[in-house]
Amino acid sequence: MSVAKKEVKRITTHILQSMKDNGEKISMLTAYDFSTAKILDEAGIDVLLVGDSASNVMAGHETTLPITLDQMIYHASSVIRGITRCLVVVDLPFGSYQGNSRKALSSAIRIMKESGAHTVKMEGGSEIGDSIKRILSAGIPVMGHLGLTPQSIYKFGTYTVRAKEEEEAKKLIEDALHLEELGCYALVLEKIPAKLAKKVAETVKIPVIGIGAGNQVDGQVLVTHDLLGITKDFNPRFLRRYLDLFSEIKGAVKQYIDDVKTVDFPSDKEQY
Repeated sequence: MSVAKKEVKRITTHILQSMKDNGEKISMLTAYDFSTAKILDEAGIDVLLVGDSASNVMAGHETTLPITLDQMIYHASSVIRGITRCLVVVDLPFGSYQGNSRKALSSAIRIMKESGAHTVKMEGGSEIGDSIKRILSAGIPVMGHLGLTPQSIYKFGTYTVRAKEEEEAKKLIEDALHLEELGCYALVLEKIPAKLAKKVAETVKIPVIGIGAGNQVDGQVLVTHDLLGITKDFNPRFLRRYLDLFSEIKGAVKQYIDDVKTVDFPSDKEQY
């Protein structure tokens, strides 16, 4: 006889750890605005990431680098007002934490105080250890991010799969253990070989959430605009499109334009 799962009123970092310990997969998507966050939260998503990917899908930039701390706080505030259940994680944007742990703490505090978000996410391993430690010392939970780290795109020079070579794979495992030791509550692995991601998930005790990292990790994250087919030119192997909203929205708008021009809209029933 199966036992019904206890309904969780609010997802916390502790709940995510329990999910890993119990073998329950973690679902995570991006959100940048109130309306989308409300839909995703009501659908039962576990974690919403206010990602610096807003720089790409919301502002049209080629990389994640241009988005500012003020803009991230604006998006995070909008998302927080739309949710009641899920955990909200906010990316610390490029330039707000690298190389200066005091600035990192100030940036994280601003996000927490001004947006009401629950945790922050940071890209990198041992090289940002001081910043992570200082943020954690203030009681702010930190999610790590290893593998392909988009804020370092000009260092890598490509968005191809990371850690295929033995040396880089070894460092990635070392960094994952280091982030766990520092006190990160979870870790995102982006675009690395599935076997390596599985090894990391089995090596560390904290939850490991993958994007392009296979199905042997503790959860998955996608950019919502990609999942819903709002974007159409981004087609990596790891992406599954559940809708084609680009075509559906375009078709609806074309119909609206036609209805306006032919005076089909508004009809007698749609006016006062």
